Amino acid sequence: MDKRKQWREQEQLVVERWNAAEARYREVHAEFQRQAAAGAKAESEALKLEIERARADIEAVRRQVARLKVEFTSGKRY
Repeated sequence: MDKRKQWREQEQLVVERWNAAEARYREVHAEFQRQAAAGAKAESEALKLEIERARADIEAVRRQVARLKVEFTSGKRY
């Protein structure tokens, strides 16, 4: 029973990370669109880097989800 509790906590943390990464990406992308429409070049370059960081965070969470899925389908979880 203890392992199930640990797994659920781990899965909840992954969901929270996913939601935070998606929200961050959406916010930064919306800000980039506003900056691009206003013609601010310097700020847009900084926001491009921030968008790439947000995408990298999303990819890291996707890889973690894939690992959890493999563990689940192989019978190592639950």
